[in-house]
Amino acid sequence: MDINTVLSALANPVRLDILTWLKEPERHFPAQKDLAPPGGICVSHIREKTGLSQPTISLYLSTLSRAGLVSSQRAGQWTYYRYERETAEAFLDSLTERLKEAP
Repeated sequence: MDINTVLSALANPVRLDILTWLKEPERHFPAQKDLAPPGGICVSHIREKTGLSQPTISLYLSTLSRAGLVSSQRAGQWTYYRYERETAEAFLDSLTERLKEAP
């Protein structure tokens, strides 16, 4: 995990909102269909919540995925995204350590 990649991904307020929502999907999204992996939210629900276009949401989710903050899984014709808690916690730990080292 690269701290700068994660920071860049989080710099956009909508991407930060998406990550926050995916952290607690049951609080922010309707129940998913039976095909959904545990904790996974269909990209269409994310798009609806943001009100942004499909290409924009795909780009935002791709950025979060490259940073390791979310993962995706296909189920039939649908793609589901899930918050990657371990990566987020590792990022916070790394950032805390780096800040402790700062002059």
